[in-house]
Formats: sequence, structure tokens, C-alpha cells
Amino acid sequence: MAKRTLASAWAKSFERSLGVWTRAGLHAGLKASRQQIGQVTQAAAASRKPPPGPGDWLPGVAVGLSGLLRFHLYRPPGLHYAERVPVMVMLHGCGQDARNFAVSTRMNRVADRERFLVLYPEQDRVANPQGCWNWFETRSGRAYSEAALILKAIDQVALFYPADVTRVAVCGLSAGASMAALLATRHPARFKAVVMHSGVAPGSADTSAAAVRAMRGRQLLTPLAVSEALPPLMVIHGEHDRVVSSRNASATVNLWADAAGATASESRRVQRGQRHPMTITEHKRRGRDVAALVEVDTLGHAWSGGAAKKPYSDSRGPDASRLAWLFAQRQFRA
Repeated sequence: MAKRTLASAWAKSFERSLGVWTRAGLHAGLKASRQQIGQVTQAAAASRKPPPGPGDWLPGVAVGLSGLLRFHLYRPPGLHYAERVPVMVMLHGCGQDARNFAVSTRMNRVADRERFLVLYPEQDRVANPQGCWNWFETRSGRAYSEAALILKAIDQVALFYPADVTRVAVCGLSAGASMAALLATRHPARFKAVVMHSGVAPGSADTSAAAVRAMRGRQLLTPLAVSEALPPLMVIHGEHDRVVSSRNASATVNLWADAAGATASESRRVQRGQRHPMTITEHKRRGRDVAALVEVDTLGHAWSGGAAKKPYSDSRGPDASRLAWLFAQRQFRA
């Protein structure tokens, strides 16, 4: 009898420790899973809802050896299949998805005016619960797998829409900026320009712990090892960024400039209306753009000049979407 009581007590203790394997634990686990699936479904439905604009908000899925990647494509009105227009790849930051990044940056408005496609790859919450691109997971190879899926999405857009693959630029915010840098350094021939907004310098981390140190500006950088010429780079960063240290901005630009043997021009101060002032420093080689650093006064960890009252967006800053497009357009014409 004592043995049975002891066994029963042990069984109950074991059930409590395992939780999910008991009937009650399994029920609780299924309930939590249903809630999580519901949240993901709601987020997916919200992402499918088109952002404001006269163009088309088109869903798509890119499939590769490492999995699949959902994306949305913004196609401005009036495009004909026979023509070929540039592509701007927009990589969102943590806590964002394709739709709210489009709303926040208002890049689609620029696309309407300038006639180009905007591709918004979207990180899966299964790959990262916060929706961050895993740019730092180079040791495990996950970062390279995500980069490969983004390239697949570009290829798919080029196959079905009037995209000019010789005029592709990539632009990102925060984790998206760091992924943009990884794409540009690993596949430089695929991009004519890269724009990093509030990101971490490439090569700064290969684990999550190293990524945190890098975000704080505490990293040991090594020169970029590339076999081909890097695409021209623009870095936009707020001087009051408390999430990603602004030291990353100058570090990234210096890496790019050193790799190309470029020299810096004299910095100039620019202010448009009542927007935050910015300091622009350009690095050129033989008259060609190599890297440009845009430091924005009083800007925190937010898209400069973005939509008002949106997360990670500061409407008082200079228009980063316009700056990014003008920089990319200059490289398309070079």
C-alpha cells in the first residue's frame, strides 16, 4: 500500500514536471497553440490588407531548399508588362511586417511617382518570434539561408512582373538593415545600391550574444573580404538611437570606403524646412559613389520622415524613403 501511495505521488509529480504530456497539460498546450495560431492568422490577415495607395498589393511566396518566405509586392498603377522598371527591396525591422513597414516608410508613394516596384519580404514568426531577420546567425548558416530566400523572392518577381534585374536596390531598417548589408556583401553583383537605416555594421556578430554587443557599438570589426566590387552604400542613422548605437553607422561606412579605397569629402549640414537637421559625408573613388553617411540630429531608433504616430517612425526627420530612392536612382544611371 505504501509502495502504491509512493508510486502515485511520484506519478503526479512526474506529470506536473512534464506538463504537456498529461491530459490536462496537453489540453493547455493545445489551447496555447490555438491562441498562437489565431494570432499568426490575424497578423497574416492584417498583412494581406493593402496599404493606402492606388497600386496593387500582391502576395507571393518564395520557396527554397531552406524553406519558404512570404512577401508582398507593390506595383504602382500604369505599368505595362513589356517595360522593365527598377526594384526596391524593403526589409522591415523587428516587431514589423511587410504591411506596416510599407505604411510607416511610405515608400509606395515614391514608387507611384517614380515608377518602380517595391518588394517587401516578410520574416516568419516561427523563424524569429519578434519578426527579426536573423542576420547574425552566420555560424549556424541560418542568416545565409534567409538571404537566399530573399534572392529567390527577387527572382520570382522578375519572372512574373516587369522588373529589371539589372536595377535592384536593397534597403532595410534595424535588423532589416543588417540583413541588407549581409546580402550586399555576400551577393554584391545582385544589387546596384544598398541603404542601411539604423543597422549594425557587417561582420559584427555570428551569435545572438555577439549581436547584442554589436548593437551597443562594442564590436571588433575586420576588413570586408569581397571578391567583387561592393554596391554603393548609404547609411542613415539617428544620433539619439538608444537601440543600435550610432557608432555602427560610421563603422559601416568606413569599412565600405576602405574596401574600395575611397576618400571622404567635407561633411555638409542640411536642413529642409522644420525637419531634423542632418550631416552628410560622402566617400567617392574616381568621382563615383562608394558610401554616404547621413547622421540625423535628435532622431532615435525610427524611420526618418516616416508616417506620423506609427511605431519606429519619426515624421519630423528628413525623408529617408526619398533619400534612399534618389541614391539608388543615381546608381541605376551610373
